[in-house]
Amino acid sequence: MSCGQRFAPFIIAAAGAAGITLVAPGDARAANGAFVVDDSDTPPGGSCKLESWVSFASNSNFIASTVPTCAFDFGGRVIEFSAQFQRFRVDGEWGTGLVTKAKTNFIPSGTGKLGVGLAGGTAHDLITGETVGAYAYVPFTYGVTDDFKILVNGGWLFDRPTDQHFLTYGAAIEWNFVKPLTLIAEVFGLAGQRTDPRTITDPRFQAGLRYTPMDAFDIDLIYGRNITGENANWVTVGLNVRFPAPGK
Repeated sequence: MSCGQRFAPFIIAAAGAAGITLVAPGDARAANGAFVVDDSDTPPGGSCKLESWVSFASNSNFIASTVPTCAFDFGGRVIEFSAQFQRFRVDGEWGTGLVTKAKTNFIPSGTGKLGVGLAGGTAHDLITGETVGAYAYVPFTYGVTDDFKILVNGGWLFDRPTDQHFLTYGAAIEWNFVKPLTLIAEVFGLAGQRTDPRTITDPRFQAGLRYTPMDAFDIDLIYGRNITGENANWVTVGLNVRFPAPGK
């Protein structure tokens, strides 16, 4: 597998909110952590969080991620910045990467209300020092009820090692069917020129349960299929910890 083939799945797995998605104001259940499809909302300025997870694949691939994130209020415009540090093993070869992201919200979501945001960033190989890609996307969130929401993402991804551009897509549901458990399921992927292996542009899937014993943190247990384009089964365990803005 070439360098470009290694990093295209790495970028989309991290950039889609993956892996580094955001928490809606006052909502501890918004998809985040290792889930890829992103919520459209941003938290209050001054709040921070730390998301970490490990993922194990049936073909011995491995991902370990940690994502420190903070939101800042710029004169009424809240922008959330995050940096995903990732250590991964692909086909027996180890790599270390960084994906940066900035996100803002234009229309807040709510029950019976469609929310719209905008996010983007870059991906870097920390071993070679190269910038290996860039991405941008628009997340939409619609609250069907107080306990059920639909998330849809659409965007663009540039994989620099192969000089390829892709359209990115994702859709997810979040269902808080009983407190403190939330069912989250998502499908996401790349659309564009077919690559080798072809599974890079095949749809990817994750579903799991989030246990939220208190507003400050979640524990995730997730099953995934083809989540980095390698046609393997994945099991992910994650911990998300939130630090609210002072006075919140």
